[in-house]
Amino acid sequence: MKRWILLGTAIAFELVGTMALRASQEHRGWLVLAVIGYVCAFLGLMLVLRTGLAIGVAYGIWGAVATAGTAALAAVVFDEPLTWPVVGGIALIIVGVVFVEMGSHSPEEQSI
Repeated sequence: MKRWILLGTAIAFELVGTMALRASQEHRGWLVLAVIGYVCAFLGLMLVLRTGLAIGVAYGIWGAVATAGTAALAAVVFDEPLTWPVVGGIALIIVGVVFVEMGSHSPEEQSI
């Protein structure tokens, strides 16, 4: 359970960093928050990996959730378009991450 809380926290920091990076295009002051967000995100990912979660699974989940979260937040905060092709692409990423996670278990853990 701890690893998932850590991963969720790392993803949240990544989203903060990404949104601040976008905001810094108009106001440079946001760049400080972007750097802090990314540093905290990668420190969080390091802690997640120390719990034994495979890098392929951790980074895959991170990528999928961060991509979906960034698209959704950008649509709300910055009025960026969230089109059906974007939503479909995000859905495909999530499906891919599910397959990566399923494949990360040893054959003894997998049952058909």
